[in-house]
Amino acid sequence: MAGHGTIQRPSTMSPPTTPTDPEDSTGKNRDDFERPEFKLVCPFSIPSSPEAASLRIIRNLGHFALYYTHFVWIVLFIALIPERKVSLIFLVIMTYVASLYLLLLRALPPNFYLLDKIIDKSIVLGLIAVATMIELIVTKAGLHLVITLAATVPIVLIHAVLWVREDFCVEERTGGGGGGGGELVPLVDDESTAMV
Repeated sequence: MAGHGTIQRPSTMSPPTTPTDPEDSTGKNRDDFERPEFKLVCPFSIPSSPEAASLRIIRNLGHFALYYTHFVWIVLFIALIPERKVSLIFLVIMTYVASLYLLLLRALPPNFYLLDKIIDKSIVLGLIAVATMIELIVTKAGLHLVITLAATVPIVLIHAVLWVREDFCVEERTGGGGGGGGELVPLVDDESTAMV
């Protein structure tokens, strides 16, 4: 009944034809395009020598220092929550002081760079860390600090030894002796990606 009184005419347009070869909108055959390979890359490896391991530790401690510090801080924070509320408050205050110092250094204009030259940032942060440890010992949280450091420092060192590079490597660098087993060469040069 819905079509009562209407006349349906056959369509004048031809139905769309499907080509026998699969082509995309550019008209090229899809089989002509190269499909990328899927590679599973693991950034962890065992160093080839003790020298390579020590180099990796030094490089990774410099690169991941903030992440390692946050890891130790979070574990210490969680360890202090149940019993040592005063120590927890001191830990948060000293973290706030360190953050304010770092923000002050970044907020100063470039001609105030003299402050950073006179007082090295690592010395100030080291003094803040020592003051935090003394405060934790005075507030009877020294055992929590020792247990936290004993549990987290080995994990940090294992990560620092096993992590190869964050930008993944493509070939091995051979030493002067010509023997294989050297450290891997980075895919991207560090100087070109360094932040100012």
